[in-house]
Amino acid sequence: MSSDLQDITREAVVRQRIEAALEEDIGSGDATTLALVPDDLIVEAEILAREACVVAGTDVARYVFTTLAPAMAIETCVTEGGRAAAGETVMRLKGPARVILTGERTALNFMQRMCGIATHTTAFVEKVAAQGTLILDTRKTTPGLRTFEKHAVLCGGGTNHRIGLYDKILIKDNHRWLWKGTGGDDLGAAVREARRRYPELEIEIEVESQAELASALEGQPDWVLLDNMEPATMAACVALVDGRCRTEASGGITLATIEEVARSGVDAVSLGCLTHTVRSIDLSLEMLRR
Repeated sequence: MSSDLQDITREAVVRQRIEAALEEDIGSGDATTLALVPDDLIVEAEILAREACVVAGTDVARYVFTTLAPAMAIETCVTEGGRAAAGETVMRLKGPARVILTGERTALNFMQRMCGIATHTTAFVEKVAAQGTLILDTRKTTPGLRTFEKHAVLCGGGTNHRIGLYDKILIKDNHRWLWKGTGGDDLGAAVREARRRYPELEIEIEVESQAELASALEGQPDWVLLDNMEPATMAACVALVDGRCRTEASGGITLATIEEVARSGVDAVSLGCLTHTVRSIDLSLEMLRR
């Protein structure tokens, strides 16, 4: 699939997910709003950050509201990846009161989670800025929301790892165990077989020891994943690689330990916690009373 087609496909998926979220919430109609709010009432509102955060999801919120009312006037006050202080206005809206109320929760649900991911990612990025280590996400995402969550990682200064199973080879522990049952202990041969089958894809292989690393390097992978290693062992592995491929660390790494991991010399650190154990940011939508 070409990159242009991938982008078009991804945009279509984003639209479908947002429209499905609206349908899930609205159903046969926003009964409370329809009962109490005149259909011709025009109001102004703003989305506020209740706590300091890195902003992500403004484009998603915009799509939510314009899907319901294409002529809705929307001003983004903090751009994607920008920082909002506690109490700062992130977005302003002017349009039908019914639409703003009906779209409020769906827009905030997306934005709160995306801001949480972006903010958490930035905390890791800042910890390793001196080393220039890449912070990578993983496939440990909420089913159906991967595109949104990986975009939020980018907003936080992180880097997307593979999007799915189709765009990169990653030979992990279970693959290695099954390979050993059919192809022996030669991890380099596993890399070569993967390259023979998918010559257009980057190939990464996970290793758990220096011996496994030496075997894997014989296959000339693009990346090696140093899994659940102590920083001193990682440093020894980086020295063994000696620039022949790129190195990634993963497994149990936290904000408290990532600086030491980065000092081992690895090119990147992948973190499932960016998306699977993140706290949503507190945002609210408030009507402007004049």
